[in-house]
Amino acid sequence: MFLRSASRAGGPAHIAFLALVVMNLVGGFHALGTLLAVGIMMLPAVIARFWARDITAMILIAALSGAIAGYVGLLLSYHTGVPSGPAIILVAGVLYVFSVLFGPVGGLVRQMFPGRHLEA
Repeated sequence: MFLRSASRAGGPAHIAFLALVVMNLVGGFHALGTLLAVGIMMLPAVIARFWARDITAMILIAALSGAIAGYVGLLLSYHTGVPSGPAIILVAGVLYVFSVLFGPVGGLVRQMFPGRHLEA
């Protein structure tokens, strides 16, 4: 809705985004399974939300956290003999818990100890 009001490219951008989401889900279904595909699609975005306020930084952090979860999850899978899909989601889940606790944007530790605010 916002893109339609901001420019004429709103409709095509919306269709392109939906096509990317569908391709991501189809690829994820084949590689990981139904529930794990949704997990690997959502967890990096949620992780990024705890580390950045603007959309550009969120995209970069989400891509980085997804890549880290994939790489470390595959290493974990290889060395321990567990299936790769659950290992990747397990690593992403650990990153999520770390972000919930220590993320600078809404993390629990930050909320419990906010520090100085607006001092002269």
